[in-house]
Amino acid sequence: MSLTATIHVPKLNKTLTIPTGLFINNEFVPSVDSQELIHAYNPATEEIVASVVAGSAKDIDVAVAAARKAFNTTWGKNVTGWERSRLMNKLADLIERDAQELAELETLNNGKPVRIARDFDIGDSVQCLRYYAGWADKITGQTIEVDNKAKLAFTRHDPIGVCGQIIPWNYPINMWSWKVAPALSVGCTIVMKPSELTPLTALKLSALIKEAGFPPGVVNTVPSLGHVGGAALASHLDVDKVAFTGSTITGRKIMEAAAKSNLKKASEHIQLGGKSPHLIFESADLDQAANWAALGICYNTGQDCTAGSRLYVQESIYDKFVNLLVDKVKSQVIGDGFDEKTGGGPVVSKGQYDRVWSYIEAGKEAGAKVVLGGEKRAGKGYWVDPTIFTNITPDMKIVKEEIFGPVLSVGVFKTEDEAIALANDTAYGLGAGLHSSDANQCMRVSSALEAGTVWVNQYNVLNNNVPFGGKKQSGMGRELGSYALDEYTSVKAVHWNFGEKLDWPL
Repeated sequence: MSLTATIHVPKLNKTLTIPTGLFINNEFVPSVDSQELIHAYNPATEEIVASVVAGSAKDIDVAVAAARKAFNTTWGKNVTGWERSRLMNKLADLIERDAQELAELETLNNGKPVRIARDFDIGDSVQCLRYYAGWADKITGQTIEVDNKAKLAFTRHDPIGVCGQIIPWNYPINMWSWKVAPALSVGCTIVMKPSELTPLTALKLSALIKEAGFPPGVVNTVPSLGHVGGAALASHLDVDKVAFTGSTITGRKIMEAAAKSNLKKASEHIQLGGKSPHLIFESADLDQAANWAALGICYNTGQDCTAGSRLYVQESIYDKFVNLLVDKVKSQVIGDGFDEKTGGGPVVSKGQYDRVWSYIEAGKEAGAKVVLGGEKRAGKGYWVDPTIFTNITPDMKIVKEEIFGPVLSVGVFKTEDEAIALANDTAYGLGAGLHSSDANQCMRVSSALEAGTVWVNQYNVLNNNVPFGGKKQSGMGRELGSYALDEYTSVKAVHWNFGEKLDWPL
């Protein structure tokens, strides 16, 4: 089969050409033993956009071998931090150059609007690469006093080696950069498995890896089904670390496979789901709080690990705030991703569509009140309009379980202590938010919330220089900031004797 595909985009009157093979050793190649294909769908039309090679476990073996060879010869400790930085900045330049086309491809395969993909996801990814490019020649250890007359010790932060990276479908380009950038910065090599739902932009980015001048084998991309490629990476004896973003159930399987194989580093870098609380106190700027609450559930059509899907409003302002929030959410345009006015698209797949609608129906059946949305659109496409429930109880599925769609549960509280108790009543701990004009309250509540990230008077805004990660069943380890570098390095202690003479026998 051909290892490229041509996609005609009638709305743009243009054609996109994408690679469809496995990217190993800087070449797009067929599978060594599989004829299977992964079909990438357009969630707005339910039509196949393109089909790509589905990698097998043997393909993972080939990719890992390529990554190991590169680590031992042309990357790892064999290249300077300055050279790593130069190549990473070149890659960022190329992504910036191709931002429009990458965004269009993301819209076709993921459903999010071109404007959002280009200006937010890709813009942030370029910044992420440049941020970690800046770290590449600044990886330092410590010199430790032992005995000034005879000995000293120092530490080295060595690249951990070959990394398997498994990324999700909700932010295909953004999650690619979050994984790739810190790994390349410290000198690791990579075998990337993109989601089987959204493999197209990862392959396009792989072509830019080669164009930027990275040596063969430094970054390899193997689209495959999760139970094939993901399982093979997690259990591979020559993979030194596996990084994963996705569901809690899959995260458990990956940690188990990592432990049962070679005890590869996995537990420190697993980013999982969430059921994030968002608290609105009576002293808050209600108009701004409503804007942020709308963003918290509408952004990326709710397909976000930190979606603020549990909103709790103080009793004294509850009715006023809910009416304000409904008006804000109504103004969000969910539609054609190629229209620059669109703020949200369809959910990513038929499976996700069915999942989200099952929760909406469960909310209705449990007695929650629909104050917005909750009705299916006619015609093609996996559309879910933002849906807001009130009259909720803590035991409802829509309150307890991660939905991963634009479905918001709104509850009420009287006191600060009650708000904190409601917020922390979850198995997850990825994100949380609060709105208040009382500085002392902001400090008290942000300290009490059990989450890896807490937003105060804003929501869901991340920065590449600030760490991100979860507590409880939302995972462990941190991405972004200098903390992410620790996930890809191994600390070596060197003890140097320059003056002590050992008498023998003891």
